[in-house]
Amino acid sequence: MEESHKKVLQRYRINIVTGLEPTSLYDRLLEKGVFTQDMIDKIKSKETRRDQARQLVKDLVTRGRRAFPLFLESLHESDQHSLADLLQSNAPAVQGSTSNILVRPVVRTLPLSSSVDFQKQMKATITTVHPIQTPTLSPEREMLQSQTQARARMHGRTRRDSLQSYKMDTSPCGHCLIINNVEFEPQSKLSRRLGSNIDCDKMERRFKAMNFMVEVRTNLKQRKIKHELSELSKKDHSPYDCCVVIILSHGTEVSHNRFPGAVYGVDGQYVPVQSITNYLNGKFCPSLQGKPKLFFIQACGGEEKDRGFEVPDEFEPCNSGEDDQTDAIPTSSSSDSLSMSDEPDARATLPTPSDILVSYSTFPGYVSWRDTQSGSWYIETLDRILEENAAAHDLGTMLTMVNNQVSQNSAKGYKQIPSYFNSLRKHLHFQTLR
Repeated sequence: MEESHKKVLQRYRINIVTGLEPTSLYDRLLEKGVFTQDMIDKIKSKETRRDQARQLVKDLVTRGRRAFPLFLESLHESDQHSLADLLQSNAPAVQGSTSNILVRPVVRTLPLSSSVDFQKQMKATITTVHPIQTPTLSPEREMLQSQTQARARMHGRTRRDSLQSYKMDTSPCGHCLIINNVEFEPQSKLSRRLGSNIDCDKMERRFKAMNFMVEVRTNLKQRKIKHELSELSKKDHSPYDCCVVIILSHGTEVSHNRFPGAVYGVDGQYVPVQSITNYLNGKFCPSLQGKPKLFFIQACGGEEKDRGFEVPDEFEPCNSGEDDQTDAIPTSSSSDSLSMSDEPDARATLPTPSDILVSYSTFPGYVSWRDTQSGSWYIETLDRILEENAAAHDLGTMLTMVNNQVSQNSAKGYKQIPSYFNSLRKHLHFQTLR
């Protein structure tokens, strides 16, 4: 949202809280894509009308540039004109309220006429030419009108793949496999991952809300992880648009030539992320060729801990408690010790996997922090960003939001920054079920 619009909402917050009737806006804001169903439910959960209005304003400022004008439009449509005019007259980008109100035709019943009168009227109509008066719209209203018309054209019609965005409209959208390793065998010398079940529950709910078929597998050994990925690659993905794999486990740094890192089975044996992605690439899973394959990895990328650096005062770090743990494991092989066969020139003839995105909870080589009470920083933030922004933003934009939010956390003086490796060819917009 524009900064000027945020200031208007803040300046007239009391007027909004005291005068707004939020119940008449829910369906309109949902239909226009301003809020998701989860956000509407959160607002409705507030006990009083004023509390609902407060939450609505709080959530509204987090939405995109179109949120403010669409909010004004919804106010007019719900006959809350005085409040809409108050906000509209003080917002620089939407001044001139008469030009921003939708002009709707007035339907009147025609009087009955004899056939002779009708013929006279037809002749008069034919011989007299009247200029058509078209109301002048502001640039912002023209943009909203064109977007509304575009949504209307898309309604009821299958959205085809384009140069800009992947096709993501099948129902269900695709398979989502979650592997959640919590309890590790004693001989592995790997600690129990407290808080991981919270992460798993969040991801299961989130991807179901985005119309994926979710399967959860818990406490898998290395061989079983490979088996589940192999079974997923053997499925027929032809009816679907996407495939997602989420792995919650301990991790380490290993040699690689494409995707760094590895995740551990509960037996202490790891599977390289590069091998994980290979199960679903175009060569081994033909029914996913040209379709996005998404991997979300909550695991350490190595042992190194980042203490960060000093920043200006406008950055407000979020300090976590004493319950933070890492998913770090001693490094099994450093990327600095790659053999000559791993140099780029030696691998130039290998095909580069396309339509794959691997999102890591941390930068390669660094630890990843997890709160034993509320789950990992990365998954908690990813879940919230998807909930609040999936209806309006593409995946790449949302992952940048995740990076920004996680970077503001701090545990015992240490920092964390997620990262992702992206070979997607287009924007990706998730479905949001209502």
